[in-house]
Amino acid sequence: MRMLLVGAGAVGESILKVLKKRDPQSEWLELVLVGDCRQARAEEVAERLQEPLRFCPVQVDAFDREGMVKLIHDNAIDFVMDAADPYVSNYIFDAAFAAGARYGNMGTWSVPKENPAYGLGIENSYDEPMTKYNFDRHEAWRKAGNMACICLGIDPGAVNVFARYAAEELFDELEEVHVKDGGSLEMPQAEEGKIWFGFNVWTVLDEVMNPNVEYDEAKGGFWVEKPFAGAEDFTMPEGIGTNHLVKVEHEETVTLPRYLKPFGLRRATFKIALDENLINALKVIDALGLRSLKPVRVDGADVVPRDVVAAVAAQPADIGEELAGAMCVGVHCIGRKDGRRREVFIYQKFENDRAMREWGTQAVVMQTGFAAALGIECIGRGFWKDAGVFSPEYFDPHPYMQLMEESGFGWNMVL
Repeated sequence: MRMLLVGAGAVGESILKVLKKRDPQSEWLELVLVGDCRQARAEEVAERLQEPLRFCPVQVDAFDREGMVKLIHDNAIDFVMDAADPYVSNYIFDAAFAAGARYGNMGTWSVPKENPAYGLGIENSYDEPMTKYNFDRHEAWRKAGNMACICLGIDPGAVNVFARYAAEELFDELEEVHVKDGGSLEMPQAEEGKIWFGFNVWTVLDEVMNPNVEYDEAKGGFWVEKPFAGAEDFTMPEGIGTNHLVKVEHEETVTLPRYLKPFGLRRATFKIALDENLINALKVIDALGLRSLKPVRVDGADVVPRDVVAAVAAQPADIGEELAGAMCVGVHCIGRKDGRRREVFIYQKFENDRAMREWGTQAVVMQTGFAAALGIECIGRGFWKDAGVFSPEYFDPHPYMQLMEESGFGWNMVL
């Protein structure tokens, strides 16, 4: 595999760290162009990897489709991994297609309506629903004999694999899949009221404050509600304890029904544990219009409000040593086995002290990067292959879960 990484941020760097360790002899990963809009950042990441002939820094303008196509052709790239901000994902996706390279990302871009209708029908609340841009182009990718795998992280990503595994191995009929994203991460020494983003600031501002979506066949399909709906307490395993979860926009609620309806799926939700300080801050940011992408005039200069928030917020890569605890992400599966109701929670737990000790990166970022890297390995080694646009639960889950075990990333379940 000859790969172009677009976006050498904290998650992009963590992906490369894992890939380097997984394939130290370049048996299947021949070359990586470490691409970022900032040349200095690309060089910084490539230098830390200490393999200049395999990890080569390049500057990439994700808005420049033709420039990306040329870069792909000139370097015989056959796989593009999109780890950039979600608002440029469609440009990178299209460039990969035009250049004939396979493509992967960790999430998709969506555009909510200015005045969402809520209730039944995702199209009534979104001008561009999540994953639609990609799946609308499935036939074109299929005819070209090329493959894209979207939503290739921890969630979405590993949890989609867990759901497929449950459908095949643990249930006769898998009726419900509820993704739970939580854990016990905290900042023990933080001053009261401190606000921190555990993940990409842009992504948090979108998925948390956008209208949230669940799939419920009994309600007629995709059901849309306002931010922070569906609050519940859920007990996480291995001593993590009770998490207070709320619904947010997430791709699993769209992709899981696409592939798991034949296994009986009738409902899918996504819920995440959010720090109360962050929830309050997000509400204020939204109320003041600071989530907006529309430039405002300030002292003769055009300023995008969201860019200001993203610039001044503490960056996820910079807070690892302040954190304690673990991430726990999984799927709560409900269905029937041998004529009886069954519930299973399949999950991945990642401790922050381990993430910092072994990888020098905090747990939220490292868990996502690790999960994405194993998906890339499944593609690079030919375990996952087809023509078209897919998400991970389309493929055989067993190779991925075996890689989780042999890499030490691990997974577990509670019956």
